[in-house]
Order: sequence, then C-alpha cells, then structure tokens
Amino acid sequence: MFKYIFSLFFIYLFFGFFLYFFQRKILFNISSIPKKPENYGLKCVKELQILTEDRINLLCWYSHSKINKPTLVYFHGNSFNIGERAYRIEKYIKEGWGILLVSWRGFSGNKGKPSETNLYIDAEAIMNWVDKKKFIKKKDIVLYGESLGTGVAIEMATRYSFKSVILESPFTSIPDIAKKKYIFYPVKFLILDKFDNLSKIKKIDSPILIISGKKDEIVPHLHSVQLYNEAKEPKDYLFIDEAMHNNLYDFGIEKKIIEFTNQQLCI
Repeated sequence: MFKYIFSLFFIYLFFGFFLYFFQRKILFNISSIPKKPENYGLKCVKELQILTEDRINLLCWYSHSKINKPTLVYFHGNSFNIGERAYRIEKYIKEGWGILLVSWRGFSGNKGKPSETNLYIDAEAIMNWVDKKKFIKKKDIVLYGESLGTGVAIEMATRYSFKSVILESPFTSIPDIAKKKYIFYPVKFLILDKFDNLSKIKKIDSPILIISGKKDEIVPHLHSVQLYNEAKEPKDYLFIDEAMHNNLYDFGIEKKIIEFTNQQLCI
C-alpha cells in the first residue's frame, strides 16, 4: 500500500513539474511562417515589420481604410499563423475597413518568446505605430481580440479608448481555464501568465461586443457571460447556440461586428 501511495505521489509531482515548466509551450502554440498576402487573395494588403521597444520585429499585414471607415486592429489567438486569418479580414476589407493584422513574437516566424508581459509590449508597439500615422487615430480603431488575443485587447482597452472593442471567444482568466483541466493542482498559484480579464473588463470605457459559441469546447461559454455581466455600457453580445471555438465565422459573425461598429460611428 505504501509503495502504491508513493508511486501515485511521484506521478502527481512529476506531472505537476512538467505542467509548470512547460506551461508556456502549452499556452502559446507557436505557429509557422505565413505565405505572402497575395497568396491568400489579398492584393491590397502589404507586409509591415513593426519594431518593439525590446527590438523584436513583428510581422503585420496592413491595408488602408477608405474615407470615413474604421481600421480593424486584429490580435490573434494562440494557434495558426496570420495567413490563416486571411479569410476573416477579407470580409472587413470588402467593407472598406482598414486592417492591421498583428502577429505576436514567436508566431508567424517572428523571433522572441511569448509571455503575458511580452505580448503587452508587442501591443504597445502597435499602439505606438498607430500614433505615428496621422491618418489613423485610436478613436477610429476597432480593436479585435480573438481567444488568447482577447487578453491583450482587454489590457490595451484599459489603457486607451477605441471606437469599439470586439472580443471573440474571450476567457475570464487563464487560471480559470486551467483549473477545469487540471483539477488536482493549485493552478491559481502556478500559472505564470494570468491574463485576468474578469477583473479588468470593468475598467474599459470603450463600447464592447462579446461573441461566443455556446458549444465552445476550449473556453467555456460561461466565461463570455461573466465578462458581459461585468462590462460597462455600451455593450452588446452575440451568443450562437451551435457554434464552437473556431467556427464562429461559419455563422456570419462579421455582420454583427460591422453593425455594432457602425452604430458607434453614428454616435
């Protein structure tokens, strides 16, 4: 019996150490290098390199907006490269919107290692780039966070005001997700990158739209409900009964995003 208990305890510790030391490899699923924008049918999109304060070049895709149209700044999630978001941003380009699709350090061939702090540094570099462009103003930006990117979008929205903030499949915090998967570990004290969205969202003054699939298999839909309840007005939501984590665009969510943003443009 003692040997059995000791073996279980050893396995518990071993797996716990593994999770702790490899948590960033689990959280940040590094993606491959994308093809050129034209390979995805995006002829009006050009590549940019935006330099962070710690000298990391971030590959970004940019397309200028038409007159009186907003610019969508897109913070992607923890998988796939930016080329695999091409079909998404194409929908907004057709509306005349400007696009700035950002790839994080470590993703899409960029150097550097992602972490919560480092992704905030990356996002600040994007905000600084925007400030230097006289034809883009933060008040005309639609800040878009997808999954992991919602953590960065929410942080930036506590620092700056935007035309609107779109949160696709957001989460309350990384520990809240982890404790559902690793119920036997005190993950609250072990997680390095917390992205505490629930405590931050009430500090956002920009209009917020939250989009979630009720069958989301990665981030429980309840996270979106909790975030919506804590967010300030003006706010709206789109909760889709049959949608999962990665197929929301199969349900035409861009229509709601465009409608919501147009409402803010009229205010």
